[in-house]
Amino acid sequence: MADDRLTRTFVELADTLVAGFDVVEFLHMLVDRCMELLDVSAAGLLLGDSHDQLRVMASSAENIHLLELFQLQNHDGPCLDCYLTGEPISHPDLRVAADRWPMFAPAATESGFRTVHAVPMRLRSQVIGALNLFHTEPNALAPEVTQIGQAMADVATIGLIQERALHHQHVLVDQLQTALDSRVIIEQAKGIIAERHGIDPGAAFTLMRVYARNHGQRLTEFAAAIIDGTTAITKFLPSAPAATPGV
Repeated sequence: MADDRLTRTFVELADTLVAGFDVVEFLHMLVDRCMELLDVSAAGLLLGDSHDQLRVMASSAENIHLLELFQLQNHDGPCLDCYLTGEPISHPDLRVAADRWPMFAPAATESGFRTVHAVPMRLRSQVIGALNLFHTEPNALAPEVTQIGQAMADVATIGLIQERALHHQHVLVDQLQTALDSRVIIEQAKGIIAERHGIDPGAAFTLMRVYARNHGQRLTEFAAAIIDGTTAITKFLPSAPAATPGV
């Protein structure tokens, strides 16, 4: 990976003290940078809500979003272990991990993944979530890759806590709960676009992100406008994209 690109990424992750800071978009940016800079096939990010329940907040593709939901629904998987222990969790070959994760391991291998490494979103003893890195080959995540992934998660966590401390002056779980509530609105808007225009959810989400960014809108506010009908969907859908980007 290019050193200058990595340096810019760490600056980007640390810079949360900006006007209109959007937690949801920030977490998607973290997943995007993992895909750009690390030798991984997929990535997903989960955060704990005010009741210490993990929620899927960002993923590099629709199948990863579903796989992360699967492990939460079945209470079985590396992100759960990582969140509970506050320690990195790895397995070099998910085909022989059924003893450890009887539900998750078969589902992950069926989705084409062989290696997994989960890193905690942690500052000292406070764990706010976990970042999952996947690869389609066994033994494929080198130590330097997982170390950089952990460093990116650490910087992002510090940025989130710093933003909360200097701007909102309330507990971190309240800020994260707002982000989780925002995700519900975004999912609803994504479903509306996908259903009305016959495209898959991943493509609908990418169209939303691009339009909101290009027009200087917060993603959550734009999603709410789609739901209440104050934004005409046809304005930003001249044509459906050919591929399915991450959600």
